[in-house]
Amino acid sequence: MPAMLKKLVENLVGEKAPGPTAAFSVPHLLLALELIAEKSLGRSRLAEELEVGEGTVRTLIGRLRDADLISISKAGCSLTERGAELWKEYKSNLKKTTIEKSELAFAEFNVAVLIRKKAGTVSSGMEQRDAAVIAGAKGATTVLFKKNRLVFPSSETNVARGSPKASSQIMKLLKPEENDAIIIASSDNMKKAEYGALAAAWTLLD
Repeated sequence: MPAMLKKLVENLVGEKAPGPTAAFSVPHLLLALELIAEKSLGRSRLAEELEVGEGTVRTLIGRLRDADLISISKAGCSLTERGAELWKEYKSNLKKTTIEKSELAFAEFNVAVLIRKKAGTVSSGMEQRDAAVIAGAKGATTVLFKKNRLVFPSSETNVARGSPKASSQIMKLLKPEENDAIIIASSDNMKKAEYGALAAAWTLLD
């Protein structure tokens, strides 16, 4: 993801953005864009989907509108041409899915995110786990796709050996390619798992 795009998103969340200090994070904004890309949404429905208050959503919508990423009509919020381009760029770098409980997905709700060509950016996976926990997840595991197999960072141990179910799900649902990174975030709350996965993935985007 181009640095300019990451800077735009972080600026919308940061205190430098116009208006009140944001009570939302990068994962909230990313999920809001995803939901709006799927269909037009009103403020109340968006607040419900994001599990945040209407005041927070009002600020988020205002910043997205001021950045010309969304337009607002009686039908609700929709992506502008610029918003659609940003979303396309984002989606070309990241793929997200829910997965069943397995050796690497230990909670009731588990969300896996694939980040294209970022295996080389991962050191031990600790930074990604910490980001996921801060965002509300119970934990997160990072694996890499190298030499046509899933491996753990640092040790490069074959994931399929000790975690065959997790490996099978990742391969089937995300179809990783060489040098992709995959993060699985787990929580007893679906949104926290999702926010955790997105926060962890964001650490690898530049």
